[in-house]
Amino acid sequence: MSKLLQKPVSRRTAVIAGAGVLASFGLVACGSSEAPTPAASNSAATTAAVDDSVKIDKSAFDALVKAGPVADDATVAASQWATKVKGEGKLRVGGVQTSTLFSLLDETDGKVRGFDAGLSQLVSRYILGDVNVELTQVTSDTRESVLQNDQVDSVFGTYSINDKRKQVVSFAGPYYYTRQSILVLADNTDINGPDDLKGKNVAVQSGSTGPDIVKQVAPEATQQEFKTDEEARQALQQGRVDAYVIDTNMQLGSMTKNPGKYRLAGDPFGPTDNYGIGLPKDSDGVAFVNDFLKKIEDDGTWAKLWKICIGDRAGIDTVPEPPAIGA
Repeated sequence: MSKLLQKPVSRRTAVIAGAGVLASFGLVACGSSEAPTPAASNSAATTAAVDDSVKIDKSAFDALVKAGPVADDATVAASQWATKVKGEGKLRVGGVQTSTLFSLLDETDGKVRGFDAGLSQLVSRYILGDVNVELTQVTSDTRESVLQNDQVDSVFGTYSINDKRKQVVSFAGPYYYTRQSILVLADNTDINGPDDLKGKNVAVQSGSTGPDIVKQVAPEATQQEFKTDEEARQALQQGRVDAYVIDTNMQLGSMTKNPGKYRLAGDPFGPTDNYGIGLPKDSDGVAFVNDFLKKIEDDGTWAKLWKICIGDRAGIDTVPEPPAIGA
């Protein structure tokens, strides 16, 4: 009884340019895409056509989730958070369905696939013995509120861990990491790194870590904030901004989905961004989910999920080391 959503990516040209970045820095994004509403399989989500060679292997993804570990009754009962999820018979997740590599809706079967989507489905299976995820779409601005208001049990959304967020929510993990990158149109030769953002109009995503980092590395840039990744990229395509700064992982997802349209301007920069799984403040779900993460890292499931969702689609052979849990 799967109640999920998922989607694909692309390889050559522009993507190859970012492959070294992925191998070195991981691939996640502190941005999100849509407003907090329960996701439906008939939603008019943006699912642009993708090169067949880099579409996610749906069979491999589904089989991996189906084979995921299942916790015994005592393990679930020892956690109030997991017991609540089991009592509801579903895992309520705040996330997105438009992130090419992490959580993308496939309208042909109504399922969401990707690295974050796979993790949430594996957690659901670990608690329930089956996959039953109710997805509420969130933006970077609403991830904390849906947890605080008990609209969701967890947030899987390339959710960067920082001290400000930890004041109101708790995080399991981290389970992945990234840094910032600059996305420009492929024919832009003026911008090749943060120093070139001086005097430029730069798109950032509100609620993400991007605005603060751009302020630090390019204080003379003019920032324009957008609620979603799609809105920011549309502004770039229309020439309303000169560049777009957000997590490298988000940028590579855009490049794979739109081969030849964009390029990464220079190397990743800024601090390492650890991605965590958002949970209610002071929830004992943190320990429960951290134990789950350790289990799937030790048994190879994490690496297999990364290969299916990211490595195979971005042309990256070396599986990165996951960050230390609890760091």
